[in-house]
Amino acid sequence: MMRRPFSKLAGDRRGVSAVEFALLAPIMIGLYFGLAEFCQGFMAQKRMGHVSATVADLVAQNATITDDAVEDIFTIGALVMRPFSAEPLSQMVTSVTRDENGVVKVDWSMGDGMTARAEGSDVEVPDGLIANGESLVMTEVTYDYDSPVDYMLPGVTTFSHTYYLRPRVSDVVTLDD
Repeated sequence: MMRRPFSKLAGDRRGVSAVEFALLAPIMIGLYFGLAEFCQGFMAQKRMGHVSATVADLVAQNATITDDAVEDIFTIGALVMRPFSAEPLSQMVTSVTRDENGVVKVDWSMGDGMTARAEGSDVEVPDGLIANGESLVMTEVTYDYDSPVDYMLPGVTTFSHTYYLRPRVSDVVTLDD
C-alpha cells in the first residue's frame, strides 16, 4: 500500500522544468549582472580614452596656450566622461621636444589631479614617434573606476591612457603664463 504513492511520483515529470529553472536561474542572473558590470567598466575606460584624445587635440590646435585655456580644456575633458563621474578623473598635458642628442625633455606641463612634470625633465616616448628637434603634445589620463554593483569588480579599478599628438599650427605649443 505504501509503494503505490511513491511509484506514481517516480514517473511524474511535471516538476522537471521548475527544478531546471531553479538550478539555472542563479547562474543566468549572475552572468547577466557580470556582463552588465563589465560593459559599464568598458564604457568608462573608452570615455577616459576619449578624454585623453580630446585634451591633446584641443591643446595641439594652438601655437601658444595660456594656463586658463588649459584649465578650460581640463573642464571639457571632465565633461567628456559623462555620464560617469569626473571626480576620480586625473589629467595631465605636457609639451615635449626631442633635443639634438635624442633625449625627450619637458617644455611645460600642467596637471589636474596629477602632479605636473618638472620643466626640463626627461620623458620616455615610443621609439620613432618624433625625430630630433620635433615636438609633441602628450596627455596622460587616469580614471579610478568603482563599479556601482561590485559583483565582478569588487574594488577600484584604475584605467590609464597616454596619448601623443603633434602640434598642428606650429612646431611647438608654447605656454604663455
